[in-house]
Amino acid sequence: MTDTTLDTPVAAAGGPVVLEARNLRKHYAIKRGMFKPTATVKALDGVSFQLEAGRTLAVVGESGCGKSTLARSVTMIEPPTSGALFYDGRDVVGRSAAEMKELRRTVQMVFQNPYGSLNPRKTVGTILGEPLEINTDLSKAERREKAVAMMAKVGLRPDQVDRYPHMFSGGQRQRIAIARALMLNPRVVVADEPVSALDVSIQAQVLNLMMDLQEELNLAYLFISHDLSVVRHIADSIMVMYLGRPVEHGPKEVIFTRPRHPYTRILLAATPRVNPALRTERVIPKGELPSPLNPPPGCPFHKRCPYATERCSAEVPALRPVDERLVACHYAEQMEV
Repeated sequence: MTDTTLDTPVAAAGGPVVLEARNLRKHYAIKRGMFKPTATVKALDGVSFQLEAGRTLAVVGESGCGKSTLARSVTMIEPPTSGALFYDGRDVVGRSAAEMKELRRTVQMVFQNPYGSLNPRKTVGTILGEPLEINTDLSKAERREKAVAMMAKVGLRPDQVDRYPHMFSGGQRQRIAIARALMLNPRVVVADEPVSALDVSIQAQVLNLMMDLQEELNLAYLFISHDLSVVRHIADSIMVMYLGRPVEHGPKEVIFTRPRHPYTRILLAATPRVNPALRTERVIPKGELPSPLNPPPGCPFHKRCPYATERCSAEVPALRPVDERLVACHYAEQMEV
């Protein structure tokens, strides 16, 4: 069987690499009943990438593809089952508790739901000051001063510092969540569906804020999303995932204009486009996403792929360079573009 993991991920294109993952795997043991053997869910099954300062890598795919598991592994909320994770060249796997506390300041997370990620019993000033209280020796007055300054940076008024989350709109709450993620001056921000819970009119405002902050602070973003129209607005490169594996990974414009994996083509064809000239031929996948408890043999996408052959059902395609990107498909070169 051919391994689909990648020992040398896509190289960064210019700036210093602040985050690197090598063959990350996250497996969960699932009990299926008293008399049934324990099953293994391979939520991540060999994910590699590099992310440089000031750049955005978008991770896209259907629900259940492993996007949020990747976010939790990268932020060290859950340690990976195997593989290596590097921040500024330092491997975080197997570090002591004190070293992990220091490394966690390097990466922070913005969660999907601004209505659930903020403590309703605490004021904005307290919420923003908590990371500083836990990780620094700053006084209460100094923490409040930094909280007020960060509120101004994300477009909120200083006089709102003593208000509670329920007194803000959804877009304002997500600005607060972004401000909290930046309080420790991280190098990497992992954004897990940060605008999916917001009205469309507010999404662009939050995305533009994130892009402005990225330019000002030289932040690296790992941007998790299922919305390709959002991804096209903010990403520099894209990694498409399916059942815990990357199936296509490369520069944004290359993937949007010349997709080489059938799954990527299906995702792009399903994206609504106002301009008829930008619409692509609709490609309909067969069936539903397979259960991660019982993935199909061979290429994990072959049972839904309209182009699958017998080889696809027997042989796992390697993730390999094709036309300026990496793609895991036996017939990537033959895909019409």
